Amino acid sequence: MNIIVCLKQVPDTESQIKIGSDGKSIVTDDIKWIMNPYDEFGVEEALRLKEKHGGEVTVVGLGPKRVTESLRTALAMGADKGILISDEALDGSDSLANAKAIAEAVKDLDYDLIFTGQRGMDDDLGLVGATIAELLGIPQLSLINKVEVAEDGKSVKVDRPIEGETLIIESTLPALITAQKGLNEPRYASLPGIMKAKKKPLEEKTLADLGLDSAEFGEGARKLKILELTSPPDRAAGKIVEGETPQEKAAELAKLLHDEAKVL
Repeated sequence: MNIIVCLKQVPDTESQIKIGSDGKSIVTDDIKWIMNPYDEFGVEEALRLKEKHGGEVTVVGLGPKRVTESLRTALAMGADKGILISDEALDGSDSLANAKAIAEAVKDLDYDLIFTGQRGMDDDLGLVGATIAELLGIPQLSLINKVEVAEDGKSVKVDRPIEGETLIIESTLPALITAQKGLNEPRYASLPGIMKAKKKPLEEKTLADLGLDSAEFGEGARKLKILELTSPPDRAAGKIVEGETPQEKAAELAKLLHDEAKVL
């Protein structure tokens, strides 16, 4: 079974995000970049399926040269090879354009499954996986937290949680799955894995290599345009509920919730 996992590099959730001088972007100078956590679930699930059914795992990333770090992390976890799509013309592209480049890079590969994260931890849009599936003409199974591939390798059964229930979906292969929290617990890369990752193949492709027109990418070609970024409002100071006894404090809390917070 051959599996492709699409990776995105996002700011570490502990990074302090600052809005750039243009009011439409963030300052990236001091940001620590990591593999998108939802994509990490995809890597782990691909490796587990490979261990059970055989085959190979290819990881694909798009962006500047630094994305190589995340690809190497996936290779150290156990993936077999990587592809980096990197081109200055991609800077500022939206999700639709990025998905187009990724779909073009993988369309001729031999694959049974494609994993993406259900969304990116940065822009929180969740568009890339669905768009790749549409461009490739394959089924898309979204927000999945359990995957079972049939023994003959021709179909897959997945669980998708919905409010209060679980939706069980079956699909023929190839298909694309968007992974979410609960699918698995990603492994850590071992020292031998890190050493082996340095020798694993990592191919780099530009838009020209993929036969794509650079005019269809970048800030000017965006369908979804960012008009302005604003910081969230400052939180109001907390209030300590006064009272001599628990009963007095409870009564005062109820009064505050009714008179000030307007929730009772």
